[in-house]
Amino acid sequence: MASALCFPRNGVGSGWTTGKVLSGIIPVIQKGLRWVDAPAADGPHKPLYNRFRHW
Repeated sequence: MASALCFPRNGVGSGWTTGKVLSGIIPVIQKGLRWVDAPAADGPHKPLYNRFRHW
């Protein structure tokens, strides 16, 4: 998967997959949302933001 090359590795037992991270980041970018308004189904906004920032 090409997107796997763009994201840092998940920590052991973190439960965050690349697909889950992308499903949370993409709506924020597309709709111009604040990170705190990220879809709740994709998990807390702070880990999403941190993964985006490290990307």
